[in-house]
Parts: sequence; structure tokens; C-alpha cells
Amino acid sequence: MWIIVRQSHAQDGFRIAVQHGRDMTATLSGIIPPMITPLRARDELDHAGLERLIEHLISGGVSGLFLLGTTGEGPALGARLRAELVERTCRQVNGRVPVLVCVTDTAFTESLNVARAAADAGADALVAAPPFYWPLGQPEMEHYFDALAGELPLPLVLYNMPALTKTPIPVATVRRAMDNPKIIGMKDSSGNLGYLHQILRARAGRTDWPVLVGDEETLPYAMQAGADGGVNGGANVFPRLYAKYFQAAVSKSGDLDMLHPLVIRMGDLYRNGSHASSGIKGIKCALSLLGICDDFMAEPFERFSAHERERVASLIEEQRSQVP
Repeated sequence: MWIIVRQSHAQDGFRIAVQHGRDMTATLSGIIPPMITPLRARDELDHAGLERLIEHLISGGVSGLFLLGTTGEGPALGARLRAELVERTCRQVNGRVPVLVCVTDTAFTESLNVARAAADAGADALVAAPPFYWPLGQPEMEHYFDALAGELPLPLVLYNMPALTKTPIPVATVRRAMDNPKIIGMKDSSGNLGYLHQILRARAGRTDWPVLVGDEETLPYAMQAGADGGVNGGANVFPRLYAKYFQAAVSKSGDLDMLHPLVIRMGDLYRNGSHASSGIKGIKCALSLLGICDDFMAEPFERFSAHERERVASLIEEQRSQVP
């Protein structure tokens, strides 16, 4: 069981409160959606939409929520809004599932600020990718994660997202991280099955160091290879589909063959448009079509056009007719 240290700012330094937290290494498995951030305007949360989205996800059987990642537009949100999102989410979740908060930033101190706010709000763990401006060598990355984990008030999950950070986490760095008691697992969003196999071999025999995958279309193959679950954007839209797929993969039930093509088909949400932002736009568009939340995008992006929205509507209707 982790002892979670909560820290908050005071004029005389940090006040530290210690309490028992959940065993995160035992609960970091299954489907943990990278929750989108429902917005009504540039710096304004869609409060009602956020409440509906959280209930939609939990009632869909997800195993946790991951806030402020790529799908959550974390790097595009201001500090005040990020803190509000985490606080409101943790309050509504109220311990029903673990809440993970991404603290990735180019500034070390800003990562710590987000981490402290998350701990104060009641989050369960933190997630960090390498800083996404300066290219880091392996020794520098090892030092960075050791230093970050050493000052964080909650356990840390590594986040490999080379398409956006431009810096993959080397396998040797992951092996080193496995020896750090405050680094408790990894999310791999590289989509590189060769890399994933190396990570899974490196942690062979370790049941206490979960590996999750973010790439939508890698999930079925990753599960077969021994990954512990997925952090998949499409689970925002159809959480029950992904939760059932995970259970079928674990139990090797006959439902796997039926669910497999439906999960793969959800990848089309990411290909509706010619830009890298199409995935996030597609998920937000789908949720707005389902009446769950607004599809306002944080700058520099804008919501889909009417034509693109029609294509998303067709996909959603097709999937709804088949999802059990």
C-alpha cells in the first residue's frame, strides 16, 4: 500500500499531510481513458458536460481516468483551468476509480505545481513524459525522472509519447526506472510494437509494474503480448466496448473475435481530416453528437466543420448499431 504524501503551499513552506492511499500497482490495469477536457470557451470548462462525461465513463466500466494528457489537450490549457478540472473530477469521482493526472511540462517547477495541486485534490497517481523542447540524452533522462519522482507527492507513471515530445524513452531508461519505488508503471503511446515487446521483456516476472498502451490500433496486439490495458481515446466515446474488450482479452472468451474489429474501427475517428489534431477533434465531436459535452477546442485548434461532423456521425451510428 502506498503512503501518499499530500503537500500544499503555506507561507512557512509546505504543510505535509500523510494518509493511506490505494495500491496503485494493483489497480493500474484495464481501460483508463485519456479523458477529454470539455470546454465552453477558451478558459472555461463545460461543467455540466464534465459531470455527464465522468458518469458516462464510470458507468461504462472503465478502470480509471487519465487527465490532462494529449487527448485532454493538457499542454494547451492554462494553470487555473487545469487545477479546476482536476479538483472537480476528483470530487465527483470520489474514489470510485483511480484518477491519474499528467504533469508533463517544459519547466520542472510547473510539473511540481500541477502535481501538488493534483495531490491536494485527491488524485491517485501522476504521469509524466519527457520535457518536449530540449532533446535529452539517456543519462539526462534518467536523472530527470529520478529527480522528478523524488519530489512528487504521488507515485509516477512514465509516459512514452515520441510523436509529440520528439524524445522516446529508451528501454535502458525504463529498466532503470523499474528499480525506483516511486515509479510504478508506464504508458506507451509510441505505436511501436517492437519497442513494446522490449519493454514487456524487460519487466518479465514483475506483476507490480504495469504497462499500458495508448495507441488505439495497437491495443488488441498489445493485450495478446501481455500488456495490462489501454489508455485509449476512443474509450471516451464507447467505454463499455473497450471495457468488454479488455475482459474478453483477459479471459480469452469467444467475444474477442466479435469485439476486435469494433475496437480497430474506432481508429477511424483519428483519420477524419488531414491534420494530426483530427483524433482529438473526432472524439470531442462524437461526444457532442451523443449529447454528452461541448466540442469546443483549445487553441490553436477548432472544432470540425459540418462536413467532417457528418462523417463522424456516420461512424458513431454504425458503431452504435454493433456495439453490444
